[in-house]
Amino acid sequence: MPYIDTVALDEQNSALVIIDQTQLPNEEIKLTLTEQNDIWKAIQTLQVRGAPAIGIAASIGLYLAAKETNAENYSTFIDEVKAAKEYLASSRPTAVNLFWALDRMEKVALNHRDKSVTEIKDLMRDEAVKIKNEDELVCRSIGEHGLSLIKDGWGILTHCNAGRLAASKYGTALAPVYIGHERGYKLKVFVDETRPLLQGARLTAYELMSAGIDTTLICDNMASQVMKNGWVQVVFTGADRVAANGDACNKIGTSGVAVLAKHYGIPFYICAPTSTVDMRSATGADIPIEERDAAEVTEMWYKERMAPEGVKVYNPAFDCTGNELITAIITEHGIVKPPFNEGLLKMIDNGR
Repeated sequence: MPYIDTVALDEQNSALVIIDQTQLPNEEIKLTLTEQNDIWKAIQTLQVRGAPAIGIAASIGLYLAAKETNAENYSTFIDEVKAAKEYLASSRPTAVNLFWALDRMEKVALNHRDKSVTEIKDLMRDEAVKIKNEDELVCRSIGEHGLSLIKDGWGILTHCNAGRLAASKYGTALAPVYIGHERGYKLKVFVDETRPLLQGARLTAYELMSAGIDTTLICDNMASQVMKNGWVQVVFTGADRVAANGDACNKIGTSGVAVLAKHYGIPFYICAPTSTVDMRSATGADIPIEERDAAEVTEMWYKERMAPEGVKVYNPAFDCTGNELITAIITEHGIVKPPFNEGLLKMIDNGR
């Protein structure tokens, strides 16, 4: 897959431009969003998804809200910025990058109250662009650290999509794969389909195949057999939020993969930028888990409904993998091994 911006600012048209990931792999459609409710909807409905990409989209969205305001005095301006921030933050509850990016954007406005509204708008634009540019460097660094843990010819299993579509250029969990591919590594990637929204089948398989990487799609319940066959030497997944103790919240099904990896003695790595680490959440139990519409399970992908009308459905979007199942957490500043509390705090301090 040639490098394309998953999420970008179109300054000339005052728009957020995204690839509509709900249309992949059949159509690659770009959306140009200028209204706040459309940006909110794009995040909520997963037209843009992946923790880093959500953060970038939110930062651009908040800048556009600030840019469009007619407020001339600071007091009115900051009230409107805060209202827009609160609105965008309500789009999804679990991915901490959403709140991290919005807080970072708001901080620019709060820290420059001595400047004119026009100057603050320019500073917010610069910050949104900076967040996006930094993400590419962060993902590259995660990839370099991850690559140090694997060997040419290895089989890698991944869950959901934590690649180019979920971030800037390299992604997180797939960054070691892309960098290894650049250097001639012959890696084999096993992709969990990732029910019920099929991010693995629709997105990860699509982008890896487009990049010419050896890709095998498997149903989620096939991971155990693939591991038992000896085809997998390492597991890389992303994370939407990492607690202070190293518990990692990621797309539903990730914790099951971690349990299997532990059983078969396969190292299980979380690849996540320090912006995904939430030191305010002591453990995974403190992370809110988004629950989504039952239709995603019962009928979304079928010509006809595949479950009985009226059946109860439990559809959590995420689960938390306990830190005892995680071999290490790979960040842009290095590899954190247990015990995670001290190591994660050190990595965050390194980034300050």
